[in-house]
Amino acid sequence: MIAFHPHLFVRIVELGGPRAPQPLPLASGFSEDRAYRVVGVYNPSESSDAYFILPNDRDELWFICQRHLRFAGLHDTAAHHLDLPDLHATAAD
Repeated sequence: MIAFHPHLFVRIVELGGPRAPQPLPLASGFSEDRAYRVVGVYNPSESSDAYFILPNDRDELWFICQRHLRFAGLHDTAAHHLDLPDLHATAAD
């Protein structure tokens, strides 16, 4: 079992190259300029990777490999997406 904080947001930093995990988030409705709420985490037994369940900008749910993700903060909000400039301004207040 993998536990995660209900206010966890991540940002996309897509890995490139021939061994990049699929799907590629930037080709699947995600943006580098937003943070995304983690709504679930899945770790298949045959892999050392964890897949985070994220709603993209089209409100589709995707399983995205953790190697494409970076921590964007814990935010107590009902929003599923946060624009990064707004996110940084909130953190500075």
